[in-house]
Amino acid sequence: MNPKSNPDTIFSAPIDKIGDFTFDERVAEVFPDMIQRSVPGYSNIISAIGMLAKRFVQPHSKIYDLGCSLGAATLSMRRHINQEGCQIIAVDNSSAMVERCKLHINAYRSNTPVEIVEADIRDIDIDDASIVVLNFTLQFLSSQDRYSLLEKIYHGLRPGGILIISEKFIFEDTVANELLVDLHHDFKRANGYSELEISQKRNAIENVMCPDSKKTHKERFAQIGFSSFDVWFQCFNFGSMFAIK
Repeated sequence: MNPKSNPDTIFSAPIDKIGDFTFDERVAEVFPDMIQRSVPGYSNIISAIGMLAKRFVQPHSKIYDLGCSLGAATLSMRRHINQEGCQIIAVDNSSAMVERCKLHINAYRSNTPVEIVEADIRDIDIDDASIVVLNFTLQFLSSQDRYSLLEKIYHGLRPGGILIISEKFIFEDTVANELLVDLHHDFKRANGYSELEISQKRNAIENVMCPDSKKTHKERFAQIGFSSFDVWFQCFNFGSMFAIK
């Protein structure tokens, strides 16, 4: 589902003092347009999350979408889940996102119930889960909180359960990193963003989003105890990984 939204013009006019990026009412109103034009491969990731859910969902288990925003990953998973007794728990700390997410979820009938919770994902208990999704969410937490959240997810997963985590990546090779950043900016230009919009968005988000390298992600997965993990999708400096318990 691609919920309708207004075009993203948040950073189209000069801003005297750019504050930190927040998922407020303005962002919620334009979020579908913003993310499609800003995150290369986003639609592919959402579609494949549903395919992975169909493969890994276990009967009578819980499925968590942590940082659910408008519910795109939740809807994709719910369309593919055909096991009995499953429940999806979608969590976001933005009231503007949660209210719109409820409208999107309720627009579709399904045998799999969805509970939408307005809360900090760090405060959510994870238990009896076969699937946990962090779709461009972990990168907004501090390094310490990232590890503790992933550890909590690991302990809350059933054996054979999967964590799906999508992130923006940084690269240790400076030339490669600069090239992939430039390609991302070209992607945004091709989608109609001006140089001003690209610059102002970058300034607003750099203090609240700190990407990790793929190596850092893999080292964390190994230290926590996941049995298998790797990158399953990448487009420029954005991608998605799986980690199986």
